[in-house]
Amino acid sequence: MLKTPLDGLHRRLGARMVEFAGYEMPLQYTGIIAEHNACRTGAALFDVSHMGQVDIADAGAFERLVPGDITGLKPGRQRYTLLLNEAGGIIDDLMVANLGTRLQAVLNAGRKTVDVAHIRAHGVEVTTHFKRALLALQGPKAAALFPEGTALKFMDAAELTVEGIPCTVTRSGYTGEDGFEIGCEAEAGERLAEILLSRGAVPAGLGARDSLRLEAGLCLYGNDIGEAVNPVAAGLNFALSKKRLAAADFLGAAAVNAALAKGTATRLVGIRLDGRAPARAHAEIRMGGERVGEVTSGVFSPTLNAPIALGFVRADLAAPGTALDLIVRDKPLPGTVAALPFVPHNYVR
Repeated sequence: MLKTPLDGLHRRLGARMVEFAGYEMPLQYTGIIAEHNACRTGAALFDVSHMGQVDIADAGAFERLVPGDITGLKPGRQRYTLLLNEAGGIIDDLMVANLGTRLQAVLNAGRKTVDVAHIRAHGVEVTTHFKRALLALQGPKAAALFPEGTALKFMDAAELTVEGIPCTVTRSGYTGEDGFEIGCEAEAGERLAEILLSRGAVPAGLGARDSLRLEAGLCLYGNDIGEAVNPVAAGLNFALSKKRLAAADFLGAAAVNAALAKGTATRLVGIRLDGRAPARAHAEIRMGGERVGEVTSGVFSPTLNAPIALGFVRADLAAPGTALDLIVRDKPLPGTVAALPFVPHNYVR
């Protein structure tokens, strides 16, 4: 398995390591719930160096592969967008930042080689920086621990120096909390992490990252979205530029516009379950004994002290308040479609 530049630090901190997207990654240090709560109330530090950092040479050419407005992205700003196939399916979801001198994208770990091959196949030049370190400092106290980035607002991007370390910095957050994504050269990764930990950040692993993003109602590639999923069915309409939809000049445009016009057979929804038992991915969703969908992600929410899930259901059952049964260990557990996010976002606008 591959290792991130912070592998030695994880082991010194006593992390429980697991395989994820071909990498050895920390699942937890002191415990998932403690790390989750540290992010909701203070500041947590995640190693996300397994994700793919790339530079894209031609914004105009790249724009033809996504439904987002990339050429209109101003210097110092970033945008969430989607790589689509001809059928409108999601090859990957990614963040794209205009750093002034270059266009940087961050790709999902398990998709980065697929993404690069796809982008290059369409004549767009890509420079990969897969060995760079990338840290996510997240939580309501993140700005206090990272004064270098306090001038940034939500979805801003900049190149900054952190105690002598040149870094690329964005301000967003996969946890729903305020936070910063900080990239640097691999050899400086451990030192950057130690600086942030010394300022009071709590190390957190993949377990807390998953429960936090699910509370925030954010999709995980490979679970909630994939190449067979149209962005409209996944509720990702906010990532579809009206200008680009009207131009219909991007890969998959016809399928996306058709889904907007006619609707989709299924919709991704949030579900709150009664009781304490969570429903995991692939659990069947039923109504009146009939199968009407499937869970894509599920956890016990530490913030809500209740089990929550995302799943695809028939479009006519997607309204909040709809009662459903989720099958866990061959038993139906009652649940209710819930508005997303489960826990309100705390981004700095």
